[in-house]
Amino acid sequence: MDKPCDLTGKAALVTGASRGIGRAVAEMLARMGAHVAVHYGVDEQAAENVLQGLAGDGHIKLSADLGDAGEASRLSEMAAEGLGRLDIVVNNAGIYVTHDIAELDPAHWQEYWNRTIAVNLSGPAHVLHGAIPHMEASGGGYIVNISSRGAFRGEPEAPAYGASKAGLNSLSQSLALALAPKGIKVVAVAPGWVLTDMTRDYLEGPGGDLIRKQSPMGRTATADEVAQVILMIVSGKADALTGGIIDVNCASYLRS
Repeated sequence: MDKPCDLTGKAALVTGASRGIGRAVAEMLARMGAHVAVHYGVDEQAAENVLQGLAGDGHIKLSADLGDAGEASRLSEMAAEGLGRLDIVVNNAGIYVTHDIAELDPAHWQEYWNRTIAVNLSGPAHVLHGAIPHMEASGGGYIVNISSRGAFRGEPEAPAYGASKAGLNSLSQSLALALAPKGIKVVAVAPGWVLTDMTRDYLEGPGGDLIRKQSPMGRTATADEVAQVILMIVSGKADALTGGIIDVNCASYLRS
């Protein structure tokens, strides 16, 4: 069967690729012929499992704490060195930490806030700052930032998460304007709940039905569906999407 797009010879960095959406994206890009840098934070064995299962060859795995500005900035350099070039960056890694503003003491509030913003917003910005020279040298490329419907509907139990994703949307649009002359396209993808190994226990638990009832489809998205959207973005067939924010939430939250 023909590939929906041919990424042969392209190089992609996917953060948070050891599981969930990141894993699905890495697998999808590899099937299309790309060489993939599989980034992980702490679970090296999970990243190795993904690496060994990718189609094709020439893939690598890389570790970095995206909450550390230096490590986040160096990640793109390591990916470009390991792959020989860099054409695609998918900023997928992120954390969700509950922190009730009415309950936490100042020290814990600041700890949870600062860590979430560092990983979810500053980290992707530093990754991209390191990536842009390599993407420009390759003649352009694609940046996909994984946001969340929480950027729009609010996250009362994790306000730093909602704020970080709203900031990531704004960063994406700012960079779309700044980088278009360099041939670099930037799109944000905002999923709602996604069925993955990380969410399966919760979605199959007592609260799962309430979550699925948020959608008229009666279900959540899958990681493969999110990966298909990302594949469309990086295919070269829809470059007018640059600057856009694409909802992937089964109509569980609508905005205009």
